[in-house]
Amino acid sequence: MFDGLAGSPKGGDGGLDGGLPGLCGGSLRHQLAAVRKHLGMEVAFVSQFVGGRAVFREVDAPGLEALIKPGDQRPLADLYCPHILAGRLPELMADTARYPLARSLPITAAVPIGAHLSVPIRLPDGQAYGMFCCFSPHPNPSLNARDLQVMRVFADMAAHDISRVHAAEQARAAVAARIEQVIAGRQFGFRYQPILSMQPFQVVGFEALCRFAPEPHRTPDVWFEEAHAAGCGERLEVAVLRHAVEALRLLPAPVFISVNASPATILGGALPGVFAGLPMQRLVLEVTEHAQVPDYAALREALAPLRHAGAKVAIDDAGAGYSSLHHILQLRPDIIKLDMGLTRSVDSDPAKRALAAALCHFARETGCEIVAEGIETEAEFATLESLGVAKGQGYLLGRPGDLATAREMVGVG
Repeated sequence: MFDGLAGSPKGGDGGLDGGLPGLCGGSLRHQLAAVRKHLGMEVAFVSQFVGGRAVFREVDAPGLEALIKPGDQRPLADLYCPHILAGRLPELMADTARYPLARSLPITAAVPIGAHLSVPIRLPDGQAYGMFCCFSPHPNPSLNARDLQVMRVFADMAAHDISRVHAAEQARAAVAARIEQVIAGRQFGFRYQPILSMQPFQVVGFEALCRFAPEPHRTPDVWFEEAHAAGCGERLEVAVLRHAVEALRLLPAPVFISVNASPATILGGALPGVFAGLPMQRLVLEVTEHAQVPDYAALREALAPLRHAGAKVAIDDAGAGYSSLHHILQLRPDIIKLDMGLTRSVDSDPAKRALAAALCHFARETGCEIVAEGIETEAEFATLESLGVAKGQGYLLGRPGDLATAREMVGVG
């Protein structure tokens, strides 16, 4: 039974395999099962029209999963859909043998199809997304106008769910296109914030801070968060990193550059190629504190070739949340960077001072060093120095500037 659907071609339009994502997919599966059982039919599905084909996005066909499943597709010319949309076939056919056009279509006998109900799913702009369909190999004379009305209600529900997903997909596509323009046009630049050693008091490195040019102005974290949500975060990070580390060629040894990378980008495996040919012993890779790490063993493995080549690993924003402590324990970094929220008023806040002291003790015990971010007052500097902090950055020590300013700070004209 239903031999005509077996072996349907799949995946030819890129990303079409499988059902609709998330809550929409689950909701549609329940709707299909409900209407199929109500009508006493064997198969129910939601299709999408894509490039002259009908893609079966969601399917409810118990026992027939090997024959029809989400992701399968067929040419529209083989199906009833275009004829129903054009009014050449009715939406309800209790017995397809009564309709010469339906009888003439090869799929009627090949599947076979005896009874068929199908109504279009229309998006808010009126566009026909696809069809909400049920069919049986046998005629079903009990089907009536009330059953068709039930199908229309379910099709409207499906249209509501699909339109939300469709709008989200369009929004993601718009973001991805904007990110691609930023990458292609290199619509970003860098400010370099000096990092100074406490003793002796001198500039030893710079953190490369990305700044995006397009208006309206948004902070880098918003750009990267949006890019990752749209599926192109790694591409944006790699493009930014590729340009950020070029400063190493223009700064004298042993001055280092510190750059940020998310765990996802590190796990992507592109960074060894991005950093190839650079003096790796002058590179610090900061693992962002806020990102979740699903597999620390894989992350350690991805970092291993960079560390072996001489790069140092830092945990950014330590003290800002639980995940930073987890990062520190799992990754055993070379550098722990105290979050500016911990640095701020560390001289007058006993709790902050105690936590900073604990992290300094941990650093001494494990052989790593502490860099304090966001130092703004002499009192903060003095307290951090007394706790054993090795290096610091912040407005008290130097504001971010362009590369020319950075070069001047380390004695390069």
